Amino acid sequence: MSESLEQNVNTHSRPSELKITDMRLVNLKGLPMRLSILRIDTNQGLSGFGEVRDGATQTYALTLKSRILGENPCNIDKIFRKIKQFGYHARQAGGVCGVEMALMDLAGKAYGVPAYQLAGGKFRDKILCYCDTDSVPDGAEMGKRLKKRMEQGFKFLKMDVGIGLLKGIPNTLIAPPGMIESRDVMHPFTGIQITEKGIELLCDYVAAVRQEIGYEIPLAVDHFGHIGLESCIRLGQALDKFSLAWYEDMIPWQFTGQYVRLSQSVNTPICTGEDIYLKEGFMPLLQARGVSVIHPDLASSGGILETKKIGDAAQEYGVAMAMHMAGSPISAMANVHCAAATENFMVLENHSVDLPRWNDLVTGLPNPIIKDGYIEVPETPGLGITDLNEEAIREFIDPDLPGYFESTASWDNERSNDRLWS
Repeated sequence: MSESLEQNVNTHSRPSELKITDMRLVNLKGLPMRLSILRIDTNQGLSGFGEVRDGATQTYALTLKSRILGENPCNIDKIFRKIKQFGYHARQAGGVCGVEMALMDLAGKAYGVPAYQLAGGKFRDKILCYCDTDSVPDGAEMGKRLKKRMEQGFKFLKMDVGIGLLKGIPNTLIAPPGMIESRDVMHPFTGIQITEKGIELLCDYVAAVRQEIGYEIPLAVDHFGHIGLESCIRLGQALDKFSLAWYEDMIPWQFTGQYVRLSQSVNTPICTGEDIYLKEGFMPLLQARGVSVIHPDLASSGGILETKKIGDAAQEYGVAMAMHMAGSPISAMANVHCAAATENFMVLENHSVDLPRWNDLVTGLPNPIIKDGYIEVPETPGLGITDLNEEAIREFIDPDLPGYFESTASWDNERSNDRLWS
């Protein structure tokens, strides 16, 4: 580089010389989920933040520490290919995804660009959001709760409609003993059936909601319960008249053939994906035309770059991508950058709208982070977070786990023969 060109370049950090020197975590609860914030440190004083989502213990991340020490964090794809074997479907990929978020944050800071630029640039300047809203048994009251969301500025809504609303009501559910209460038996194996009375009551519930909110705002539905495919089809056909945005996770994502039959039997878009890891996990559903909307959780699907690949693959099949998010502002901003960089993105979930301190956990972002139903895409380096707000973070530290970014030196030499070839 010539001397004249050097004068126009910020050289306080030389990315080619960056090395990972440490990884530490702080474990939180009550946000409303349990999660771990992950920090990767380097030899140049730069740090990057990621998140290990609820349900994935800190062990999933700490196992990776010895695999990334000494690596250049800007080599995101190289490191991801090295560690992705340590993730799996559901929450077991939390460590891999948290590391990838932190690498994207670090690389963006090293090069002075927002994370979305590392993913190829952006398609939009702000990200449409919807929020979790607790269910109530009365449809009219549920409609009023969702109406308040609209008054807060939200332009996309979601609620639960399922057999949980029918518990204790005679002649609405048929089930073997103990199956209605169980959460550990997959849907096709419970033997639970919904009756015509049960379907009628759930339709009355949705009708009461629509009466309150009207038909100009998209309304998606989730948490139907562990009912079999045939009951899903009967319920879905009855609810079709309400023009819902999608039916989410009616059956486990693994059963591609059942998703094909479901999608061909109803006239409402079918959505799933929050438990699926890597692009390869989504391909059977896409290739079989089993869904109209995919719903990856970036904190378990593989991180920012992998989730963009998932969205791009879905686009080839004419499928939109919504995004599941139930974490801290760190995970939220990772999703924002991915959503900005993915053309077929539709809407991003948030579970913490009713928790004001959620916005205070980080610095450098607007407060509140969601305004008028959108999150602005940051133009600052990395994820756009300046730092953590230690005072706010300490309010949520899990007292049963190690405290605020304590030493993890005991994991520095964790090794095994984990090369995938001989």
